[in-house]
Amino acid sequence: MDFRIMGLDSSPLFSTLQHMMEMGADDSADNKSFNAPTRTYVRDAKAMAGTPADVKEYPNSYVFIVDMPGLKSGDIKVQVEDDNVLLISGERKREEEKEGAKYVRMERRVGKFMRKFVLPENANVEAISAVCQDGVLTVTVDKLPPPEPKKPKTIEVKIA
Repeated sequence: MDFRIMGLDSSPLFSTLQHMMEMGADDSADNKSFNAPTRTYVRDAKAMAGTPADVKEYPNSYVFIVDMPGLKSGDIKVQVEDDNVLLISGERKREEEKEGAKYVRMERRVGKFMRKFVLPENANVEAISAVCQDGVLTVTVDKLPPPEPKKPKTIEVKIA
């Protein structure tokens, strides 16, 4: 399938999927492993592509805003990896079908979602708060105070 016709060729996710589809079933094992994304990479790319976020910088903090309609706090995870990567993840589960009801149309996303943000050096990873209100997750990362300017060291000159 050629995604260029559909106008989706600029997305990294779709270019990765296109690359995977172009690889034939009769390719050798060596060709498949050369530059081919792993399943984990493709899964994570899909989860990240479907999770838009806003990031704001204030004088004393960074604020990450992600829409999470219909999710409970237990469905959302906020973590810090590698001392400087903020990871927001979770899963939106499909509602249980009631007897006698069937979907006519299903457009709302279900499944796993994830976003990763590399935090700047002045982010205080020990001072992170997360609040989910009215379907909007707000994660606040305080900034570290700026380092004090170094004072020049004065060396006493002795007379010999």
